[in-house]
Amino acid sequence: MHTVHRTGFVSRDLEKHVMQPHWLYLAAFANGAFKIGTAADTRKWGRLAEQGAICARYVAHSDDGKAVRVAEDLVTESMGLRQAVRSAAKAASLCLPIDVEKLDAATARRAAQVREMLTGAGIAGCTPIDDRWTPPAGREALSENVSRVAYPADVATGSHGLAIRTCVGQAVIATVDDDTYVVDLAALKGRRIELGAFTSDLPAVQSALF
Repeated sequence: MHTVHRTGFVSRDLEKHVMQPHWLYLAAFANGAFKIGTAADTRKWGRLAEQGAICARYVAHSDDGKAVRVAEDLVTESMGLRQAVRSAAKAASLCLPIDVEKLDAATARRAAQVREMLTGAGIAGCTPIDDRWTPPAGREALSENVSRVAYPADVATGSHGLAIRTCVGQAVIATVDDDTYVVDLAALKGRRIELGAFTSDLPAVQSALF
């Protein structure tokens, strides 16, 4: 699917997905890193929510998945914007103080540069746009002046009692007693979990420095 714009070949299984309209987006994460990416028309909002973006802008709309990936590659080659950010890095950066308004302003400026470049490139079937992504509810918790540290236990084993405040991609901001933690739930992929009134037995940890 990610090389269809280079090879020109689309399998019958992927044809319906690839040939539908797509969106090109610029996403910003908690550590200030930017990522250029694509989303099918049916996955426009959810794709960014799953990615764990803090702020994002849609910078182009394309007729199909071929045109959008041509644009994606051109942005990477011309502007050095990556196409992937590790999930572990996204989760770790949530422990740092986040000025969401400042990050959103930086995203808007960078998105304007991307649109300007795409306008000049004139890619067939791809139209530059300016459309702000609306993040899920609960992101205001990221701006609170609260110390957050990485959850100090292996969430994939044992029992854990987490009061979840907000989800950010595969990570959650949760409290245990009076402490706030960033918990990377990527380790739970493919595992069966049991819901219940469990508790967390945690070692003492040093609070993040502000």
